[in-house]
Amino acid sequence: MAGSHTRTSSIVALACAGALAACGGASGVEKPPHSLPPAGTATKPAKESPRGEHLVLRLRKTGGIAGLGGPGGLPDFSLYSTGRALVASQAKVTEYRLTPAARDRLLGEARAAGLGRSHTVPAGQVSDAIVLEFTMDGAHSEIAEPGVRPDPATEFQARLDPARWPKSDLTSGPRPYKPSKVAVLASQGAVADGPVRTWPLAPLGKGTQFGAAVCTVAAPGKVPATSPSTAWRSAGKTYTVRVRPLLPDEQTCTALR
Repeated sequence: MAGSHTRTSSIVALACAGALAACGGASGVEKPPHSLPPAGTATKPAKESPRGEHLVLRLRKTGGIAGLGGPGGLPDFSLYSTGRALVASQAKVTEYRLTPAARDRLLGEARAAGLGRSHTVPAGQVSDAIVLEFTMDGAHSEIAEPGVRPDPATEFQARLDPARWPKSDLTSGPRPYKPSKVAVLASQGAVADGPVRTWPLAPLGKGTQFGAAVCTVAAPGKVPATSPSTAWRSAGKTYTVRVRPLLPDEQTCTALR
């Protein structure tokens, strides 16, 4: 009997060596001999497809004598979970790609500046105050008259200037941002100096009302070149048109609100 038991034990041991998973639960607790860290750990960040990227930090400047941040205006800075950073200047958007470490460091500094929770620094009696609007982790903060009163968010603003980023923080960029869609903002009754042209796409008056303009969405390759001095005729009415790229988190005109 002892010999039979020894041979049976040897057979079980050999079977387990070939199929560890099958024998792991023999004692009621699975103990794999090797364990790999799950995707997204500090050992190796998980890859994220562009389709799954989402906004993690945004800065928009509004107010001032010039009326910054009007209807349909571009945010000054947008950072996404993939490390893509979009910086707007004079209606042009430049794209950068941050390394995962640089992205996480920037977000850590933003939280240290208090941007992970909503708070407001009011403008007081200043009617044309410049306001810094930050969006992060569902929190929305407004800092009026930055520099007049000390606030960590005001100092953090300087970290969003790509000119201050070391090259080691970037995987690519700068390069022009290429949107998959653009917003066409048409204003009726505006006076243009140039000739009146026929609008080749969907009627400009049939869209989403956006302030004094009507917004429609189009593919960038189909939108004709235009300028503030160009007048467009659509469905018997005359418009001037402004084209604004839609950012990755903006898919419709409603997102511009």
